[in-house]
Amino acid sequence: MQKKEVDILIVGAGIIGTSIGAELSRRGAKVVVIDKGTVGKGCSYGNAGWMTPCFSMPLPMPGMLIKSMKWLLNPNSPLYIKPSLSMDLAHWLFEFTKAMTEKQAKAAVDALVVLSQKSLTEYEKLGQKYPEINFEQKGLMMISKTKAGVAAAVEELEYVKQVGVPGKVLTPDDIAQMEPALRGGLLGGVYFNKEAMAEPYLTVQAMAKEIRANGGEIIENCELHDIVVQGNKVEKVLTSQGEMFPKQLVMATGSWSKDMARMMRLRVPILGGKGYAMIVPTLEKQPTYPMMFIERKTAITPRHGSLRIAGTLELVDQDFSITQRRVENIKKAAREVLYLPEQLEVQELWAGLRPCTPDGVPLVGYHKNINNLMIAAGHQMLGLQSGAGTGLLVADLMEGKTPFVDMKVLDANRF
Repeated sequence: MQKKEVDILIVGAGIIGTSIGAELSRRGAKVVVIDKGTVGKGCSYGNAGWMTPCFSMPLPMPGMLIKSMKWLLNPNSPLYIKPSLSMDLAHWLFEFTKAMTEKQAKAAVDALVVLSQKSLTEYEKLGQKYPEINFEQKGLMMISKTKAGVAAAVEELEYVKQVGVPGKVLTPDDIAQMEPALRGGLLGGVYFNKEAMAEPYLTVQAMAKEIRANGGEIIENCELHDIVVQGNKVEKVLTSQGEMFPKQLVMATGSWSKDMARMMRLRVPILGGKGYAMIVPTLEKQPTYPMMFIERKTAITPRHGSLRIAGTLELVDQDFSITQRRVENIKKAAREVLYLPEQLEVQELWAGLRPCTPDGVPLVGYHKNINNLMIAAGHQMLGLQSGAGTGLLVADLMEGKTPFVDMKVLDANRF
């Protein structure tokens, strides 16, 4: 078993950990990234692949309380909170409820838009260097079959336009002309023309290539066993592949952050929210644009040679099981707007955990009690969207530079 001195040790090789590692290594830092699995095969693998600043609304928006209480009673709803006697869940729900204020929502949106726009710029550059990630700036459509859904989409458009995200309202005729692959019956929606998409797994792999190209190291299948803290400093990290002595430690462990924090006797209120994604063959009427079906919270992403359909969020913490009913609900939702074959072939089915904070905003920054512990976790459904920007932000913080976003919103010690 090896003993290794490390300048910066990053735990987690998803989009957040690899983005941080890529940016730090570009700046000349000596970086080691470890992961209990392989690069990009966790939560970063199965998302919709969107880089969309328009989706910077945190989950606990004002008015969400009543809606979430209705969803709590319906296991088929877009958001399902699995009942539990867990104190972690009780505390999470308490903080979730507290966060539903206009003031907090506006501050969160402002910060998340900036983080997402920074990311979008970085992904465009990454796509030029690594064309295999299939970066495409096609924009994104939000479509609705109800007046209430259209009104919600327009409200979101007006909200994010105030912070620099352009878009326009779509009539039913606009939708039919833009996207003839859709079924009729849609009442309208919005189109955000600057949004982009890429292959999420290949994007993480590209970040990993950047780390290695700049002298960094990635150690896969490296299980974290324990963390030794002396005073206000992490002294040693024990792993399945030996002991490591980091000068700085970065927690980029997504929904596993709560477990990592407990090794240091810390409390991090991040719970796993399960999402699903499936890959199906190219349709006879294949859509051109990525789109969100508002009523069913279903994401549809055209790919080269296939189609990705994703949706739902189940707050279940560490439950990785696949609920077939949820899968069928996603298929049913997609059928409402797409011409799916009667016997739909699912080439790949994925379920993974989105790391959810109670207020819908990531935790970023040094921990107040351990001065060489940097936290970068809790990005929930915005991991890919805000990953590259998080890499920039963490690198700036480590270099003592003035952050480009309001750190009060992302404060790692706010709970």
